Amino acid sequence: MIDDLRAAFSGRVLTHADDVAPFLTDWRKLWTGKALAVAQPDTPQDVAKAVKWCAARGVPIVPQGGNTGMSGGAAPDGGGTAIVLSLARLNKIRHVDPVGNTLTLDAGCILSHVQETAAAHDRHFPLSLAAEGSCTIGGNLATNAGGTAVLRYGNARDLCLGLEVVTADGEIWDGLRGLRKDNTGYDLRDLFIGSEGTLGIITGAVLKLFPKPAAKVTAVLAVESPAAALALFAKARAGLDTGLTAFELFSDACLALVLDHFPAARRPVESRSPWYVLMELTDMNSEAAARGALQALLESAFEDGLVTDGAIAGSIAQSRAFWALRENIAEAQGAVGKTIKHDISVPIWRIADFVAEADAAVAAAYPDFRFVTFGHLGDGNLHYNFSPAPGADQAAFYAEQDRLNRITHDLVRKHGGSISAEHGLGVLRRDEADRFRSDVERRMMRAIKAALDPRGLMNPGKVLP
Repeated sequence: MIDDLRAAFSGRVLTHADDVAPFLTDWRKLWTGKALAVAQPDTPQDVAKAVKWCAARGVPIVPQGGNTGMSGGAAPDGGGTAIVLSLARLNKIRHVDPVGNTLTLDAGCILSHVQETAAAHDRHFPLSLAAEGSCTIGGNLATNAGGTAVLRYGNARDLCLGLEVVTADGEIWDGLRGLRKDNTGYDLRDLFIGSEGTLGIITGAVLKLFPKPAAKVTAVLAVESPAAALALFAKARAGLDTGLTAFELFSDACLALVLDHFPAARRPVESRSPWYVLMELTDMNSEAAARGALQALLESAFEDGLVTDGAIAGSIAQSRAFWALRENIAEAQGAVGKTIKHDISVPIWRIADFVAEADAAVAAAYPDFRFVTFGHLGDGNLHYNFSPAPGADQAAFYAEQDRLNRITHDLVRKHGGSISAEHGLGVLRRDEADRFRSDVERRMMRAIKAALDPRGLMNPGKVLP
């Protein structure tokens, strides 16, 4: 059977246990499955041939990019009947249009390579996240990834103009139209973005590029509370407008984790504070203009009592060091042991109320749990996470995940939010998301799945129960 698969397309088919193992376990090491083999096609046409082979035999397909997901969406189940279809070898840049500001590429291209390609053409591709050195564009689009620049540029969906997709029956839909305006029917592109490989396999994309900023200036500011951070955000948005690229929030507990587990990390401001804001301003004219605008904003924020301390990066190296404090939080938390994570969003103006209410509810139920709260305050996305108390039983802590989810997610719903902001549903949030769906929403989603994947072979068990 596997020999037939090898003969069906060009590329690699991995079957040896040591070769297959890295593709069977997710990044968080929470899900480990089994697979018949790992297929690594060389071209979109090869992907189509592999899918046709699977469709003819009723073999499930689990698409996989960089395998950096947080919700188990790219891991096979334990049945051992599926093929993991890795897009790692589809890594070609197809075309760069610096006039139309578009970049056409294979879905297996690594995000950092995309950023570098744009920069080589004096353009900017703004999608940026901690896993950018290993995550792929196909995975970013399949999960509608967010990252640190959503405030100004939007999610992955907002950065994509067109797609190439292999359907569940092995046909190739060529939607690689780099058009800013195209009203010719249902938006198939948006149907596949965020679908986590359950409707088809993204093999190529046309991405938006932007003029390269003349300067970026980063600051870390100490604030007393999420409410103060929100007031500062409102002031920054009014004063800096679209120049405000990022506005991140993290607690002192988060900073302490990073300082403990990353020897090169340094406290960014002299005085310790309950909360910190990382703010980035970009300017199309000059660094002097960006620095002057940010300095004026901070002086006003100090006068208003919104900020208690602060530091503006004086160099590119210091700016990177500031960003590392924010981006290394997840890894530092993982170094402590088991974690319970929530990737939630609420309307920005309700974030402070949500945090206060959720903190009180969780503390009442679990007074020893450690809060690890951080996220993209500027777009309403918080990573509302927990770790066990030092020396606590890790298994007992993790056993409380369902109850803790219920407390957190019910409050997210109360405040008009979503239980999955940028990580996707995968298997982690699949059933929990269904709990909040209306009957009409559930029927529409199942109808779409049945229409595009009637045999249920595309990434089964993900997104929908």
